[in-house]
Amino acid sequence: MKNAQDIIDVLEEFVSDNKLAHIKRVLEKRTRHLTLAFEDIDKPHNVSAVLRTAECMGIQDLHFIKNKNEYSVNTGITQGAAKWVTLHHHDRSEDNVSECFDSLRQNGYKIYATSLHETSQSIFDLDPNEKMAIVFGTEADGITQEAGEKADAFVHIPMNGFTESFNLSVSAAICLTVLKSRLGEWPQLTDKEKLNLRANWYRKIVREADLILKTKGVSV
Repeated sequence: MKNAQDIIDVLEEFVSDNKLAHIKRVLEKRTRHLTLAFEDIDKPHNVSAVLRTAECMGIQDLHFIKNKNEYSVNTGITQGAAKWVTLHHHDRSEDNVSECFDSLRQNGYKIYATSLHETSQSIFDLDPNEKMAIVFGTEADGITQEAGEKADAFVHIPMNGFTESFNLSVSAAICLTVLKSRLGEWPQLTDKEKLNLRANWYRKIVREADLILKTKGVSV
């Protein structure tokens, strides 16, 4: 965002001291070290629950691969969480799985597809220092064969009961909790990323922010 500092300079006076302090605290805990991706989700309410959990745990980016199924945020479940995270929709390519995975790899992520494949590693055995993307499929069928073939590796949550899987929101929460507990704290965003997010959040907090910026000659 070219004008991030200009946006901040203009809008900061309209943000309360309590909100400014809260934003500062949240930015210090935000990360792009880990991201989650969802392939053709079939139960949007569960993904909305994941979105809320991910935001609470400091995850900034979530990716949505859309081939057959559409996804829209359920605001009643997310409780406003979608406003604070970055949602990436991969739905304009002939091969949306490849488009998503290529984008992730360009940003340094190793891609783990959730699966009980014979080569799958336990979430407890992954190196939490590795920059990674965890891909979830539908609750009924899991990931597609294409996603499995194009991922770098497989990961699963060990189960002790007869049931073979948790539901999506629980699975994501377990993965995030395990990795974060082993790291202690997520690797932070860069100063530039923090600046851009602060500017973006100010625009969402301040009423008629874009009109105020326009009157000050700041383009958005």
